[in-house]
Formats: sequence, structure tokens, C-alpha cells
Amino acid sequence: MSRSSKKGPFIDPRLLSRIEELNSSRTKRMIKTWSRASTVFPEMVGHTIAVHDGRKHVPVFVSEGMVGHKLGEFAPTRTFRGHAGDRQAKRR
Repeated sequence: MSRSSKKGPFIDPRLLSRIEELNSSRTKRMIKTWSRASTVFPEMVGHTIAVHDGRKHVPVFVSEGMVGHKLGEFAPTRTFRGHAGDRQAKRR
């Protein structure tokens, strides 16, 4: 279920303040965050944000097409190792 449009999009206040600090000083630096639920804002475009996936931080370079999506969408939490059926086919 999506968030109410009356409330507006969610972003972690600490993450937003860090992004605004980088924009005002015009520096490029990776920011670590655990806030997977934060929405990507236009102010984040061009920055690299390391999003936690449960065991490590995955670097995500934010581009214009990501605006409006959640940070967690770009850092998968599960490792896909292939289908079991594919391994059976290779043996034969």
C-alpha cells in the first residue's frame, strides 16, 4: 500500500540534511544509510548513496530516472544463484 498523498513522500531527515550539506559545499562523497524506505528526491541526483542490504552497504549512483522510487529498490536483499532446474540440465 502506498503512502498518503496528503503526507507527502518520506525521506529520513538525517539523510536529507546530509544531501543538502553536500549540495551547498559542492562536494561528491559516498553517504552510508540504512533508510531503505526513503524516497529518491531530485536533490540526490548525481550523488552515490550506500544503501544497506542487510549485511553490507551497496553503492547506488542516483540518476534522474530513479526520482520518485525508494532507495531499497536498488539494493537487492537476496542473492540469486540460479534455478535448480538449470543445474540439472547442465549435468545431462
